[in-house]
Amino acid sequence: MKIAVVGATGLVGSTMLQILAERDFPLTQLIPIASARSVGKEIKYKDKFYPVVDIEQGIAIQPDIALFSAGGSTSLEWAEKFAAVGCVVIDNSSAWRMDPTKKLVVPEVNGHVLSPEDKIIANPNCSTIQMVMVLNPLHHAFKIKRVVVSTYQSVTGSGQKGVDHLLEERKAGSSEKPFYPHPIDLNVIPHIDVFLDNGYTKEETKMILETQKIMGDDTIKVTATTVRVPVMGGHSESVNIEFEQAFDLDQVKNILAGSEGIALLDDPAQNHYPTPLKAFGTNEVWVGRIRRDESLDNGLNCWIVADNLRKGAATNAIQIAEYLVKNKIILEKQVL
Repeated sequence: MKIAVVGATGLVGSTMLQILAERDFPLTQLIPIASARSVGKEIKYKDKFYPVVDIEQGIAIQPDIALFSAGGSTSLEWAEKFAAVGCVVIDNSSAWRMDPTKKLVVPEVNGHVLSPEDKIIANPNCSTIQMVMVLNPLHHAFKIKRVVVSTYQSVTGSGQKGVDHLLEERKAGSSEKPFYPHPIDLNVIPHIDVFLDNGYTKEETKMILETQKIMGDDTIKVTATTVRVPVMGGHSESVNIEFEQAFDLDQVKNILAGSEGIALLDDPAQNHYPTPLKAFGTNEVWVGRIRRDESLDNGLNCWIVADNLRKGAATNAIQIAEYLVKNKIILEKQVL
């Protein structure tokens, strides 16, 4: 099985390579793809070195799966060309997420929607992924009416330029090439992606629309405020949920503790609750600070944290690939 990683030298792409190795994904050939300035370099994967090729060379090799993490414009230009040679594209950009002909997938939530006809599969927004992981099992139990979410998103969600901006400010007090519209160190910026005509940002709109699509229920009302914080890895979310049905807190905790991919950390008396440092380098979605919203009937507050480069991006994409292989939606090729 030939696996291409498009954008292999970027933050998410390099994390994809790391996770493919950690999870021992059944590949026989790795095809790292990057821009012209990286072509010819070698990437070490396990005990072998693989040359970086350009995107046209990558298509010519005819990979079975291509993990895309090179931005929306690259995905729009090239994903269909990979699909045309029989490759399944799992795309980490926003290019295909709201296309009604494309599946938007978190395997633990809606992996069952995948079929052999899906040649371009969208990986959701990082903040949406970790939120729906918690919402979905609770929705099945108590039926969600409305969600209010405020995010605290790491600079790694902006890519290397966001990381560089923060590090330069911490070292020198300012950045020679600022990426954000305001200082980020010792600050928070309530502005992720571009502002739309209704005053919401594109990031906030993604969370609203993607949640409904992934969970297959457009009656779930979502409102979001997304905020960039001076954290190096891991997105956090304060989530307020209103259910149609009454619930018991112990029942909520038991449901979450028994859900695949979720780590419950909720013992405030011992100061045990999720933080970005706790989630960093892990593939789980962490949840804690679970308590009633006493201002309304059937209201719940919780705090959700995940490593945005892993479950929020690379791990989820690879889990989609694993689901395709495990369920024989893509057949492994036998090495003779």
